[in-house]
Amino acid sequence: MTPRDSSDSPNDAPKDAPKDAANDAPRSRWSDLDRPPLSSTALRRGLVREGGLWRRVDVVQRTGSTNSDLVARAAEGDLAEGVVLVAEEQSAARGRLDRQWTAPARSGLFFSVLLRPAEVPVTRWGWLPLLTGVAVATGLSRVAGVDTALKWPNDLLVTVGDEERKAGGILAERAGNDGVVIGVGINVSLRADELPVPRAGSLALAGAANTDRDPLLRGVLRSLEDWYGRWREAGGDPAASGLQETYAAGCATLGRMVRAELPGDRSLVGEAVAVDGDGRLVLATEAGVQEPVGAGDIVHLRLA
Repeated sequence: MTPRDSSDSPNDAPKDAPKDAANDAPRSRWSDLDRPPLSSTALRRGLVREGGLWRRVDVVQRTGSTNSDLVARAAEGDLAEGVVLVAEEQSAARGRLDRQWTAPARSGLFFSVLLRPAEVPVTRWGWLPLLTGVAVATGLSRVAGVDTALKWPNDLLVTVGDEERKAGGILAERAGNDGVVIGVGINVSLRADELPVPRAGSLALAGAANTDRDPLLRGVLRSLEDWYGRWREAGGDPAASGLQETYAAGCATLGRMVRAELPGDRSLVGEAVAVDGDGRLVLATEAGVQEPVGAGDIVHLRLA
């Protein structure tokens, strides 16, 4: 099923458009002038080019999860690398560990991309979420003018007041034998009274100079194309591509005491001292042992 393009007919509200409580009529997608809709036509014009990574950009008004949709589309047929699916609103978005991600319509960037890194050994595909984090942070810094940091392995942090808050997340899922779908969610214009939890943040709350989602999305996707190209040309080698060094430089987890909540209800406390060649977080424990963590939830405790 082809996703409906929600962006090019502003007067044509889809059947499942949000209803106005007063008259039960579909609200115009332009009802919140601070959050104009994205245009897939404009995005394609700016991003799709001969020889480039991005082949197609689709914008849909509402879906359950862009990741789930793109994984399903990839399974149905020979979907080319470089397809981008963007949703103005998601009803069943997921983060790591199946956590729910909720946000008002058009308050952020919610998109997924399909990658097929055939030149890279599968053993190095674990770097893709970290690579995406670097690309997102780089793109947002350039376009939004806001400082961002990365929490291992896949959270985007901003500073609101003097507090470090999560403003985005990344989720990677396999798509068949040779594909990976990377999903990204970024809170852009979310206001304080809209925060799903008190510790959440957004680019607007962090004082971003630009919260226009069109140039933000273009900047992030161009940055992702650049970093993915470097990594792929290096055969996925994180050191040769510069990815490992750049990720470490922007990782707010390094140098902190953290608690790693591991599978099997285990936990490990130590200082995060490095990200190794496999993308794992290395903890120096009180026992004097350095232990790599490849999966788990990381809780920042304090600076070491």
